[in-house]
Amino acid sequence: MKFAVVIPVLNQLRYTQQCVESLLESGVAAESVLVIDNASTDDTPKWLAATPAIRSIRNPVNLGCGSAWTQGAVLMPDAQWVVFLNNDVRFAHDAIGASIRAAESRRVAVVSPALMEGELDYDQDAFTAEFLAAMGSEWRDNYFHAVCFAVRRDVLHGIGFPDTDRALFGREDVEYLVRCRRNGVSLGVTGAGVLHHYGSVTQSALKKELGVKSFGDHRYLYAKLGMGWWSRHSFKRALRSQADTWSHAERKRHGMTLHMERRGGRWEMR
Repeated sequence: MKFAVVIPVLNQLRYTQQCVESLLESGVAAESVLVIDNASTDDTPKWLAATPAIRSIRNPVNLGCGSAWTQGAVLMPDAQWVVFLNNDVRFAHDAIGASIRAAESRRVAVVSPALMEGELDYDQDAFTAEFLAAMGSEWRDNYFHAVCFAVRRDVLHGIGFPDTDRALFGREDVEYLVRCRRNGVSLGVTGAGVLHHYGSVTQSALKKELGVKSFGDHRYLYAKLGMGWWSRHSFKRALRSQADTWSHAERKRHGMTLHMERRGGRWEMR
């Protein structure tokens, strides 16, 4: 199994450093990591230049997340899997390798690890060991999340790369989820891997760069997908309902779920 990890970044250097360092500490080879710098104006370019073990590309302008994902996938052609990863995450074990192994055992083509979000005010190593012991065999079918998702190379060649339309403003993951489902691509979220996500750091940086409080009209995405008012509301309602069903069943079995958020020293289950 050979995979490449593509990390789009826009400023927020301390998160990028922590992400890359935790990746390497978890066993990911440096040559498997590619950072796409979308025209950062902080010390990100300087740090990347001083860290030659990590391959990086600097775009002269911010091309957006979808373009960075596609750039990375094209520039790492030998990888059997391409992992699209946010920079505001931290690993405490080989979550990517474990997730891909779980996907391969199920013959699934796109997979995400379990997701812990919010404040990192807990012992991540101890929690990860406890979580994996309880949740390692749990699975959510026909879904993935944008924080970290691994795509098998044949899927990219079959249904295409992520949409490079910057007007999607961070909704590229939803577009790709719908495209995968429409083309019968098998998807899943596994408990065999788990990471911590601080939450929306890249989107916050983009909002600051653009000087806006929120991104463009969300209806633009659904228009591209051919979804009118009824179909888009039905789609979002179905996602919420399925998440509630998963959460209830997982909580009943283990007292944990594959998506949890840390607030005020407590876990909220999603």
